[in-house]
Amino acid sequence: MTMASNWFWWALLSAVFAAMTAIFAKIGLRGVDSDFATLIRTVVILTVLALFVQVTGKWSNPWELSAKTWTFLVLSGLATGASWVCYFRALKIGDASKVAPVDKLSLLLVAIFAVCFLGERPSGREWTGIAMIGAGVLVLAFKR
Repeated sequence: MTMASNWFWWALLSAVFAAMTAIFAKIGLRGVDSDFATLIRTVVILTVLALFVQVTGKWSNPWELSAKTWTFLVLSGLATGASWVCYFRALKIGDASKVAPVDKLSLLLVAIFAVCFLGERPSGREWTGIAMIGAGVLVLAFKR
């Protein structure tokens, strides 16, 4: 399977870039308000993505999208923004090595939400791995 069509490789790259995000953000948050830093990050992302979409010829008329698509993309954007604000605030006051794993509790939540709202059915093996990640988050989050 080629990299372009293999979800695993794209997900792995996402994890690598997410890890880099935590480290770069922790360093970049020194001496700046976390909300302002989130704004700067968002402007950078918007600029890079706009250029990428334009250069690759993927631009299309957004007004041709359905109301349902707009609704869920807006909701996703709002959730992303809230996640980023919370993540940067947590990074500002906590260790990256502790904040990032707790943030990955989202994996457990995605699995639960996918079952509830998307009708997905992870296998027993997949639930075991998801539960192990959840347990790992708890071990990291609660110290004696």
